Amino acid sequence: QVQLVESGGGLVQSGGSLRLSCAASRSLYTIYAIGWYRQAPGKQREMVATLLSSGTPTYSNLAKGRFTISRDTDKDTVHLQMNSLTPEDTAVYYCAAESKRLGWFNYWGQGTQVTVSS
Repeated sequence: QVQLVESGGGLVQSGGSLRLSCAASRSLYTIYAIGWYRQAPGKQREMVATLLSSGTPTYSNLAKGRFTISRDTDKDTVHLQMNSLTPEDTAVYYCAAESKRLGWFNYWGQGTQVTVSS
């Protein structure tokens, strides 16, 4: 099992930055993949960025050039640094983990709200 606890959401003005954190209950080296999804009101959930246990990142087009995913393996924590935020980034951001190679993320955090004002 993997428990995930997100933090760092909040309200920010357009053009601002936020850093999200996700603390995992076990070593990141034992989790096949971990990352961030988001869901805006009335929209489908979408992938933002993910990180393999090897440290290899994957970014969606919406994140490229603005967001950076990183990890602290000493604290088993994954971060999402978000810059140049726009109101379109307003969503609930979820941390998710694929505990072993499954093809889908099987553990999810409770989500953290990010609101970007214009």
